[in-house]
Amino acid sequence: MTSFFRPAAVAALLALAAPVLAKAPRELTYTVSMDPAVNSNAFQVKLQLPKLKKEQAVYQFAATAPGTYQVMDMGRFVSNFQAFDDKGKPLESKQIGTNQWQLSQPEKTREIRYTIAETWDTPVKEHTIYRMCGSSLETDHALLNGQTLLGYPQGMQDKPLRLKLEYPSGWKAGSVLQADKDGYYHLQDYDHAVDSPILLGRLTEASTKLGNADVALYCYSATDKVQAEPLLGYMQKMLSAAQSFFGGQLLVNRYAFLYHFADRSAGAWEHSYSSEYVLTEQELTPESAQGVVDIAAHEFFHVMTPLNIHSEVIEHFNFVQPTGSEHLWLYEGTTEWASHMMQLRGGLVPLDDYLSMLHDKVQYDRTRTDTTYSLSRLGLNSFSDEGQRQYGNIYQRGALTAGLLDLRLLELSGGKRGLRDVLLELAKQYGPNKPISEKNFFQDFTKMTYPEIGDFFQRYVQNAEPLPLQEYYSKIGVRYEPIVHTGKQVATMGPVGLAPRETSVYFTRVGGPLQAAGVQVGDQLVAVDGVRNDFTALRRVGSRQPGSELPLTISRNGQEQTVRVKLGSTEDVKRYIFTQDPAATPAQLALRQVWLKNL
Repeated sequence: MTSFFRPAAVAALLALAAPVLAKAPRELTYTVSMDPAVNSNAFQVKLQLPKLKKEQAVYQFAATAPGTYQVMDMGRFVSNFQAFDDKGKPLESKQIGTNQWQLSQPEKTREIRYTIAETWDTPVKEHTIYRMCGSSLETDHALLNGQTLLGYPQGMQDKPLRLKLEYPSGWKAGSVLQADKDGYYHLQDYDHAVDSPILLGRLTEASTKLGNADVALYCYSATDKVQAEPLLGYMQKMLSAAQSFFGGQLLVNRYAFLYHFADRSAGAWEHSYSSEYVLTEQELTPESAQGVVDIAAHEFFHVMTPLNIHSEVIEHFNFVQPTGSEHLWLYEGTTEWASHMMQLRGGLVPLDDYLSMLHDKVQYDRTRTDTTYSLSRLGLNSFSDEGQRQYGNIYQRGALTAGLLDLRLLELSGGKRGLRDVLLELAKQYGPNKPISEKNFFQDFTKMTYPEIGDFFQRYVQNAEPLPLQEYYSKIGVRYEPIVHTGKQVATMGPVGLAPRETSVYFTRVGGPLQAAGVQVGDQLVAVDGVRNDFTALRRVGSRQPGSELPLTISRNGQEQTVRVKLGSTEDVKRYIFTQDPAATPAQLALRQVWLKNL
């Protein structure tokens, strides 16, 4: 691939010379250079500075970023940090913390240069950064997130900045941002830079108009199995359903989806006007596309919250010290509920599929988390190791709780006002530039709805009382049964616990037939009946007869072996089952019809 850089020998000579600096700019001006043909593991960053004050002597890298709920400590990836005066003379600087560099003469400092490694391929001892929130540089593409590249002088987080990217010729840039004629992106402040991911490289592109909004989709696919145009086609119905859910118009006038398809799936990260996805590449079929659409529905709804509904913890984000918000239930739990509900109301999924999704979320909540851990506590502790262990439940119990809140609002309003409608009112009242109160939001929400909602928040969000699933869903003629005895006998491997680690799966608990076959805790599950590295392969147990043998391939101390597990017998017990009640009353069916549509 042709590079925009000069030959390496010339570049080496130039590096020996002191930089010649231009007149000090009025804003922070960053240039990020990448040459994957020479170095595919790091970016070169140059920052031209306006005149600094004495109290702006610390250059800060991000400890975390909004919406990640994880410690990042980007200073771990920095090397060759240098400061220069207006004549290109080096000035002393030193690292004083994981993410901070002290400038010896801030008033004279006019330029800062450093190298920062990409996060995907740089090993760290702890706090591995989620791929969709990190940075990657390869020979044919790059994924950039602002906090993985840029820092800022202390006290200048809210100052405007310019960003220029230097990358190989022939690459396409995918972002909601638009560069000026000189190649600069203009950003309101550091937060805006972090909120604006950029995908570069060998991309395909598609776009559509949705109400008042221009929607673009950029796609990198390692072997070209996924193309932007057909992927956007699969997403059209979801986007239309979202438009209806938002009341006919989107809450933004532009939006960009950034997709990275390769050998590993990591997830997605929302932003105010865009979202980025790191997913496994596979042929695009209606089935595989639905999985992509489900994830996109969640991320897209974030234009409601936290973009238009967020507290001051998000409004004035602390990149130095990670700070949790009690209202994570709103930002993630409500969003997860809405991503499914808007598809149900838009006719994209049938009611039985929606009820099956509720089953999955209850099962996760009841079997994989601490059920005494409240949503408020989870939000406040989301950056801690303790909170991270419970974090996945914000998408499960959080969504279930939002669904119950919707039902309670519909009941109290006589079917005239649900959670969707209250969210639209909140978005109109607050919007992107007016935060809700972190301290008083529960009270404020209660005042604009009904007194009973305050009790709901106290019991099911601020505390962790058992969710009243049976009581609430019966109001719309849906039966919830925590346990159903079928009387049938099915095959079983006995007590088993499995946990993913990177791309592998390991046994955390074994008993009965597994233990008798010689399986041990810590063994890696390699294959089930010849099907390798697939959690779903364990479902083959259910199709076997009690007493039959199931071959498992395991790895222990680096050595693979196959064991034959003689399956035992157990009663087929169904748990956490939601079904439409055939005996539902006219009143229940009437409320269900209201629940199934946007009011």
